[in-house]
Amino acid sequence: MLIEFRVGNFRSVLKEQVLSLVASTDRSLLETHTIETGLKAAPRVLRSAVLYGPNASGKSNIVRALQFMRGLVAESATLIQPDQLLNVQPFLLNERSRSEPSDFEATLLVDGTRCVYAFSLTKERITAESLRVYKAAKPQLWFDRTVDATTGDDHYRYGGGLVGPRHVWQQATRRNALFLSTAVQLNADALRPLYRAIVEDVAVYNDRNPFNILQTVALMRDEPTRRRFVEMLNAADISLKDVQVVTRKVNRPSVNFDLATGSATLRPQEADEVVFQFHHETANGNAVLGFDDESGGTRNLLVLAAPFSEALRRGTTLVVDEIEALHPLLVRELVALFHSTHLNPRGAQLIFATHDTSLLGAAGLFRRDQVWFVEKASDQTSHLFPLTDFSPRKGEALEKGYLAGRFGAVPFVQPLITTLVD
Repeated sequence: MLIEFRVGNFRSVLKEQVLSLVASTDRSLLETHTIETGLKAAPRVLRSAVLYGPNASGKSNIVRALQFMRGLVAESATLIQPDQLLNVQPFLLNERSRSEPSDFEATLLVDGTRCVYAFSLTKERITAESLRVYKAAKPQLWFDRTVDATTGDDHYRYGGGLVGPRHVWQQATRRNALFLSTAVQLNADALRPLYRAIVEDVAVYNDRNPFNILQTVALMRDEPTRRRFVEMLNAADISLKDVQVVTRKVNRPSVNFDLATGSATLRPQEADEVVFQFHHETANGNAVLGFDDESGGTRNLLVLAAPFSEALRRGTTLVVDEIEALHPLLVRELVALFHSTHLNPRGAQLIFATHDTSLLGAAGLFRRDQVWFVEKASDQTSHLFPLTDFSPRKGEALEKGYLAGRFGAVPFVQPLITTLVD
């Protein structure tokens, strides 16, 4: 469960920005829209959060920051080569920030315990890394990694909570790899739950990691899951009665090279092809349609079905950058799934960026502390701030207020129109 995420000096983010999922003291929609944690510092955490802001405001960079953190934890010890530069981009429109580290920090609830994991890095190396675990009110330091300014060597401090061959893990950790990632590869059982909470329990989808229909294909081979998908699709298309995944044999051209003559020929080769069959029933007749024959909305919903269903099943955190491919009413239904104590008993979380302001006007869809805005200042730095900063009244017309500019984070449309006309 994600409690809080912090990022600084990354892409359009210069000063540290904080996305907090800690629920406020507001009692409205408490049982459905929040999750009880058992923590004194954060008694309840939000089940969802939505980010608004104009194009190029930095919404996508907030999502990318979380994606980058997850990716580095997953790959730094295995896929990144010893002398490889790290693919991090600091804020470039400031001479000082170009050479300074980028900072990332996540606070997570892991097996009922609050963990604060952070690291900083430049393109050349990890410059800092730490883990603090709150077994009680006072945090336990598990490890702290810094760089000696004189020698450039890594310096480590350990607390008693981290048991195992710590110095073996330390010696194996490269300058451009995370200690957490390296230690888990070397069977650090104490760190494995945190690693899984970041890598396996946070899924980020955006232009760099788009939704993949193959995920849905794999899950639809399970009959109970397939029935749930059909029920979800029925909400979008009342004539759709069933969806089947069928494997059929097809002939595909295969290139064959003759090494003796150097010639190449095309020959048909039998291969398996997986296709969807959509069964429609109406008063006037029945039909079976293929994937390409379905509406764009139905296809998009089918693609989204797997990651949404998987997050709800496992109780993980799903992060989506822009979800505009679906009708607003369907988006409301997807958000409502995460607010259902029946359909979301494991406390899955949904964080998404959108331009669909109609969601702000949907009664009971969001608490006021679930709405966030991203705005870009004149120096091109992105700023993330919650709706609660404006102390909106209960029942206030949030969509109308947002479009009127009451909360900021709206595009400057009039100057753009004037420029185009001139």
